[in-house]
Amino acid sequence: MIQVVIADDIQILRQGLKAILSQDPEIEVTGLASNGKEALECCKGKCPHVVLMDMRMPEFDGSWGISAIKKAFPKVKILVLTTFDDQETVDAAIKSGADGYILKEMEDDQVIRSVKMVQAGMQVFGGNVFEGIRRHVAAEEEKGQEREEKAKGLTPRELDIMKCVARGMDNKEIGAELFLAEGTVRNNISRLLEKLKLKDRTQLAVFTVKNRLD
Repeated sequence: MIQVVIADDIQILRQGLKAILSQDPEIEVTGLASNGKEALECCKGKCPHVVLMDMRMPEFDGSWGISAIKKAFPKVKILVLTTFDDQETVDAAIKSGADGYILKEMEDDQVIRSVKMVQAGMQVFGGNVFEGIRRHVAAEEEKGQEREEKAKGLTPRELDIMKCVARGMDNKEIGAELFLAEGTVRNNISRLLEKLKLKDRTQLAVFTVKNRLD
């Protein structure tokens, strides 16, 4: 029997989800919660196999609930069930430790199947959510390739100087750190600004950090 806790701030939705899941003889709803903290308390009372978690709830939202439950009960699977599929909300759920993410527009049988899949150890993401994750990963990979291309044109000395600039060091401090004359540091920074088409050392510092060259 798969024991499930449902966390949603709207009572009629909690009851509706309970009715849907209870149609399956292999699923038992053991707790209902209106926010992440109540979901955690339900887990303390009778540790479920799966928590069906909404993301946007008052006081203690889904991100809080996922993190807290995963910390206290790492074996509990958490399946997000929400109406929001924007990248920010999806990222927050995944970073918090969610095992799956589906939308409330799914058919009843799909929700039941998703609960069973997550309990079995599979990661489940609804169609739109999966596509969003795929695009996000592709964008990150493209950014990584751009960083690699930009870094290829930089010498080890230039990278060392950029790291020092990112740490807020002035030319004299950089010279002492890298055993270079202050004028040499100044000239190198000027060439870096020209090479990277940046206006000043502040932009150089931001560029260094943003492209993870620090």
